[in-house]
Amino acid sequence: MRSLRKTVLLAFLVSVVLVLALLHSWPTRSYATVDVSQRPGSDKRLEDRLPDADPRSGDIPYRVREGVASLLARNGCVCEGKSAAVNLPFSQLLFPRVSASALHTAFQASELEALRERRAKEYHSFQTRTQSPADALLIAEANSPLQYPTQGVAVRPLRTILIPGLALHDIHKENYSLNITATLGTLNVAAEVEGVKVKGDGEMHMTLSSSLLPSLNRQLQFVSYTNTLFHPSTADTLQLQTEGHQAAFIIKIGHGATPKLYNTGPKGEYNISALVTIATKTFLRYDKLQDLIDSVRKYYPTVTIAIADDSEHPQTVSGPYIEHYIMPFGKGWFAGRNLAVSQVTTKYVLWVDDDFIFSSSTKLEKLVDVLERTTLDLVGGAVREATGYTSTYRQTISIEPGQEEGDCLHMRRGFHHAVAGFPGCVVTDGVINFFLARTEKVQQVGFDPRLARVAHLEFFIDGLGSLHVGSCDDVIVNHATKIRLPWVGQSESDKMYAKFRYPPASSDAAHTKNGLLFFKSRLQCMTHN
Repeated sequence: MRSLRKTVLLAFLVSVVLVLALLHSWPTRSYATVDVSQRPGSDKRLEDRLPDADPRSGDIPYRVREGVASLLARNGCVCEGKSAAVNLPFSQLLFPRVSASALHTAFQASELEALRERRAKEYHSFQTRTQSPADALLIAEANSPLQYPTQGVAVRPLRTILIPGLALHDIHKENYSLNITATLGTLNVAAEVEGVKVKGDGEMHMTLSSSLLPSLNRQLQFVSYTNTLFHPSTADTLQLQTEGHQAAFIIKIGHGATPKLYNTGPKGEYNISALVTIATKTFLRYDKLQDLIDSVRKYYPTVTIAIADDSEHPQTVSGPYIEHYIMPFGKGWFAGRNLAVSQVTTKYVLWVDDDFIFSSSTKLEKLVDVLERTTLDLVGGAVREATGYTSTYRQTISIEPGQEEGDCLHMRRGFHHAVAGFPGCVVTDGVINFFLARTEKVQQVGFDPRLARVAHLEFFIDGLGSLHVGSCDDVIVNHATKIRLPWVGQSESDKMYAKFRYPPASSDAAHTKNGLLFFKSRLQCMTHN
């Protein structure tokens, strides 16, 4: 009997622990996700975050509300671990310990300073490429008499900011009142100004009123917005209203873009081996692939070459700095591009066909220099045929909005404008099958694997609006000759390659391409020259 009681008691205690653990980990509806405790070295005073005060209201006193002010973004983040409060069985389950790791310890102290300098340079380049004038803060001066930000206000999901630029001007009344309404968050005040009445504190609709306009404007400097409905990328439209006037402005809600930076080694001349991976797709043509590899090794002996291969009976392709990836037979052209590019870990990827041949004119340093010093994402070169003809295949691509039937795709030979500082380089939308690109941008756009055999510009159509494309005519790769002597017979592999590479216009490959443009890209027609 005593043993039974012990068993029941033990089972009861285990059940209590499990219930407590479940309650502790169960997601709640609370949006108070910001740590409001003061952390040494991380706080920035509320006054330091305010814009320059209006001379008419700068001397008006206020009282900071720590509960709201502590939610505002600080001047810097701090990673701090927390040890377990109690040391008991199941304590880690009930009260999980928060650990903190300093990431710079992955490097030697002697290399850390230079590493930070390179990272700062890369980050500056990243910001230059990803930011635009649409991100800048603009304040609409009081024309109405409402003053408010017209763009550039952003908040991280479930976080809090001060709304900049709110004010009333050039009106004379006995009592001043302003209504503010949000839809995806709540409004609050980080400090209280004497003589101003605030209604709706912590709600989606707030009314501020005062008989003194300077005091009201001072209070408006402390109005905060807290996002309460999580979405990784959206916007809230806030409505402003005073007697006889109304306006609206946008607060962007979203996580900031996470940088993807590449450590390319010490300063100096471009280290192509650390910066560039060469990617190609092969199918049956191992003799031409070997010619490509041999030509690359003549000029760039330590650059990695990633090869995607969907041949029926793959042959071994090996050697230093060679990565050979085997695919299912006949998987396809764009599927192979995806595979090869997915394995690239360098900052840039150079795409080449397997029948290209490097020469003294194939200066990868020039293409790297263009991408390092501009906001371009991808820059093509030129291909020289065995006949001596050199082609850059520059294409401008535009989509004209249509109605129910879909949009219209227009492609034309040419380019938009020259690139300052780089003679022979232009900005365009589509380039030849020999280009250097930022790896993450190519991975972002991707290659539709349904385009198995005949495709090229479809990648640039998918990247329209995302890829900033250029072309330089003085970086040239040779194209292996396609001239076949009449007394030399065609091999079985050449016959099979031609069967896959050049399907008839009525084939499934052509129908697949048109079908994707019609449905996936919502296009009704295409024009080109």
